[in-house]
Amino acid sequence: MNQTQAQMVLSAAIILRRYLSSRTQNPISSLSSATTSLRSLKTLTAKPPQQADHGNSERGISNDDYFAAIHHISNIVRRDFYLERTLQKMQISVTSELVYRVLRSCGKSGIESFRFFNWARNQPRYEPTTIEFEELIKTLGRTRNWETMWKVAEQMKKQDFVLTPETFSLIIESYGMQGLVDRAVEVFNRMKNFKCPHTTEVYNSLLFSLCEVKNFQGAYALIRRMIRKGGVPDKRTFSILVNGWCSAGKLREAQEFLEEMSRKGFNPPVRGRDLLIDGLLDAGYLESAKELVRKMTKEGFLPDIATFNSLLEAICKSGEVDFCIDLMRDVCRLGLCPDISTYKIMIPAVSKLCRIDEAFKLLHNSIEDGNKPFPGLYAPILKALCRGGQFDDAFSFFSDMKAQGHPPNRPVYTMLIRMCGRGGRFVEAANYLVEMTELNLSPRAQSFDMVTDGLKNCGKHDLAKRIEQLEISFRGV
Repeated sequence: MNQTQAQMVLSAAIILRRYLSSRTQNPISSLSSATTSLRSLKTLTAKPPQQADHGNSERGISNDDYFAAIHHISNIVRRDFYLERTLQKMQISVTSELVYRVLRSCGKSGIESFRFFNWARNQPRYEPTTIEFEELIKTLGRTRNWETMWKVAEQMKKQDFVLTPETFSLIIESYGMQGLVDRAVEVFNRMKNFKCPHTTEVYNSLLFSLCEVKNFQGAYALIRRMIRKGGVPDKRTFSILVNGWCSAGKLREAQEFLEEMSRKGFNPPVRGRDLLIDGLLDAGYLESAKELVRKMTKEGFLPDIATFNSLLEAICKSGEVDFCIDLMRDVCRLGLCPDISTYKIMIPAVSKLCRIDEAFKLLHNSIEDGNKPFPGLYAPILKALCRGGQFDDAFSFFSDMKAQGHPPNRPVYTMLIRMCGRGGRFVEAANYLVEMTELNLSPRAQSFDMVTDGLKNCGKHDLAKRIEQLEISFRGV
């Protein structure tokens, strides 16, 4: 093949790939094509990924291959009407690891998961364990397939498997979220038949169900029973009832409850005012939460850092970034030390408003606090600089971050290439594409297309050809 023919093949491959990527694939047809493209599922699913790195290295099985197989099987379970027949035709080595991962992946498909589990149980050399049974029960509860859920629970009981309090908690809450409190109470009472204890977690789930229907009298009675039976309320116990009262606009009742529990010696694991702020935020009373935190800071009291971060996040989402900046200054003067979550909230918020100086100040404070900058912190600043047309500053800052911070990841490079393209900086975009491939980060097809077309439009045909060749060599088209 001469050079001209090679170039024609190269161009045809690029055009064909672009054409195929622009078409909308039929989900069912893509499933059938995936069947032929995957390697033998019997080989791929024979070992979990923890062992694939070692025991399967000689056969070339990687984590990516294993999880691709799991994804493929999960798609069949979710979408194929004749899933049992399709699965039976495939060479699948059924293991507990595989069944568990597929069930987790199909968490929104209750009956389909049940059918898959029954099919798996009929396969040779597979015996279900507690973890698969419980994952199926959780899925059936979430999807309101309660009759089937109880059939599975009874099967577990017959096989001497023990349902954990965590599973019962999820079942109780699944009833509570649908307002079926009587059923939730019934499950709570049936637990003794399964020899499962009433833990604090279980009490909290029933408490949540009662608060969902505003039965605060019953909820408080349940807490008294819990204490009488020797249970110890935890943070969630307090939070559920406080949040419930706050959502009903009963702030006074929430305060009185906290004071009464304190008098009885059951102080919440966090301060009462923090619980009230959290409750107001969960109920959507943002102004009341802001007023309460203003009052706290004026009196010299500091919120818990987790509560403070929740408040910052809610206020930033409402667009009141200036309030957050002022509030942060006030609490820092009082001695509150921001954590990394604080900076993860504030830096993107101020960067989005193109408050570059404020963003750099926050990033500098984060570094002074001992945090090494990671992509989630410096990417918003990069984007803001590019949006403001300050590309030279952005490129210089990016170089500093590569040297001083965590290495940039694929989303950061993709964003930077896209912003360069929007600003007409196609040569720099091409350089970042090359840099990505050198780091073995796979660029998106759209990035190659944008850079190639942009270079051609500005007369950089030789560089455009090099980028096309790079795509071919990297993707193996």
